[in-house]
Amino acid sequence: MANAKAKESAYILRDGHGLLLQVEPSGSKLWRYQYRRPGTGKRNMLSFGAYPAMSLKRAREKREEARRLLADGIDPGAQRKAEAEAAAATAANTPHSAQKVALDFLSFLDQS
Repeated sequence: MANAKAKESAYILRDGHGLLLQVEPSGSKLWRYQYRRPGTGKRNMLSFGAYPAMSLKRAREKREEARRLLADGIDPGAQRKAEAEAAAATAANTPHSAQKVALDFLSFLDQS
């Protein structure tokens, strides 16, 4: 993977079972997982991260996690999106830390 060099156009190196490394003309290398959605059978692609920050070993682990979800009939892309939306909703319902500190300080001043 470290030997993959940038070319004039993007290209992919396949690792197997849908895992691939996409090499961009800029030289960036991105781990991707190509799969078919349960139910519809349409092709979809998940991003796992950039190489070398995401190692081959970790990319393979993430591929296996996604394959387990697919075996259970769960679309890993839809699952990731649902988790992100749930995290955003939770973050929206929690007071911002700086705001919380300011409110705590003001209530402290009121008590004095």
